[in-house]
Amino acid sequence: MEHLFEELRKHSESDIYPYHMPGHKRRPFGMLPGELSRIDITEIDGFDNLHQPEGILDGLQREAAGLYGAEESFYLVNGSTCGILSAVSCALPEGGHILMARNCHRSAYHGIYLRGLRATYLYPPYLEEYGIYDALEPEEVRRALEREPDIGAVLVVSPTYEGRISDIRAIADIVHERGIPLIVDEAHGAHLGLADGFPKNSCQQGADLVIHSVHKTLPALTQTALLHVNGQRIDRGLLRRFLRIYQSSSPSYLLMAGIDNALRYVGLQGQEAFGAFRQRFEAMLDRLRGCRHLRFLMDTGDRQDTGKLLIATKQSWLTGKQLYDILLRRYHLQPEMAYTGFVLAMFTVNDGEEAYRRMTEALLAIDGALEEGMAHTPEKRAEGRAAEAPGSGEYRPGAGALCGEGAGESAGHGRNRGTGRSGAIPLAKAWDMPTEQIALAESEGRYIGEFINLYPPGVPLLVPGERMTGELIGMISEAEEQGLEVQGVGRRKGAGGFLAELYVPAILEEIQGNLEHI
Repeated sequence: MEHLFEELRKHSESDIYPYHMPGHKRRPFGMLPGELSRIDITEIDGFDNLHQPEGILDGLQREAAGLYGAEESFYLVNGSTCGILSAVSCALPEGGHILMARNCHRSAYHGIYLRGLRATYLYPPYLEEYGIYDALEPEEVRRALEREPDIGAVLVVSPTYEGRISDIRAIADIVHERGIPLIVDEAHGAHLGLADGFPKNSCQQGADLVIHSVHKTLPALTQTALLHVNGQRIDRGLLRRFLRIYQSSSPSYLLMAGIDNALRYVGLQGQEAFGAFRQRFEAMLDRLRGCRHLRFLMDTGDRQDTGKLLIATKQSWLTGKQLYDILLRRYHLQPEMAYTGFVLAMFTVNDGEEAYRRMTEALLAIDGALEEGMAHTPEKRAEGRAAEAPGSGEYRPGAGALCGEGAGESAGHGRNRGTGRSGAIPLAKAWDMPTEQIALAESEGRYIGEFINLYPPGVPLLVPGERMTGELIGMISEAEEQGLEVQGVGRRKGAGGFLAELYVPAILEEIQGNLEHI
């Protein structure tokens, strides 16, 4: 089997001169390393075309399908975003009705907007101890489909950003009883099903469309992904059409070679490498069991993804952002993300012993310092207890029950909500309505005209057309105060550069009044 890096290297060593794009002409220029420019080409003779693969790229995509247990696989160089957009767009006709997990990435909502879809949301149960949402329950999917029989496709996220894994086999069986397709955003699960001891991936469990971000959990370059298709419920010609729309017409051969290289590594060394990965991760968790104030999601079975180290701070006086800053500034460890109540660190098959040793030693040292500080500082102990109290403004990250539904309300902030329609104003209409910037503190009850989300992970707190609530105002304010990145919110600084006021885009009041009158 030909592999792309090898072919690119051979071409770079030949005497063929490039009278074609890209403009660097395979020569070093400025700060661009020559080893990159020498193998960065366009669609030239012998290197196939991603949008009509008949040669080396066709063979590599077939190899990917075999590795994951799919009938057909597509290389993606525009990330999982273009895979999700293509999947949503081809699974339903314009104006169709989709059932989707509320903790989907923003790209899924963009697909809804572009195709003018109606959405009903699924809200996962909430894990109080860790401050995250759990995997979806299959029976919740069944109940939603029974309530709304015109649903034409289902979209779920598994694993979640925090690593919670759904029973995709059970969900697929329920969805297929209705004769409709199941889409799984498995962006964080490109490593699943590739070695013993890891849960199966969604291709192996009956999903019709599965999206993998190769770069998230395998040793590949940023922006690389895969889209897999199975069964007869998806029009594959239509899928290819949308891939041509959403994917660059000049795909990077460096990125495609990165996908090939990662999958080749898995195929040749996967069992051994993944075995060592799991062993190291579980050994780290065993050592961290001694912590008294930091809490860790220890479930490493089929419900939790190996590699996601979730560090909850609710039992300490630290916020998630404070712990994040300590890890970065004092220990030079860069976590994946922070929320008000936890930090997430990611490990992959390409982490060595040093990665586990440094994180373990840092967390044990921090926990020990917390023990000493909480023993001698009464006010800190009081702060820690207050942080655990109900109604203390705890931010609930990454998901479902935060937003979305009802008779004009945003997603109901009650937990374990089940399902709900996608807001008072359909997203496909609301996002095009004129807006005005109003103070966040005065926005309760107003319909919001833009996505508001923390990044990462890019899961909307509010979708256009949903109504702001007092609870969300508190959550957004708290996240801003702690220095978390909230997208979709405007900021005006006062004297001395201090943050004076936050603004949000609200649909014009006269439009809201007309809607409420109707």
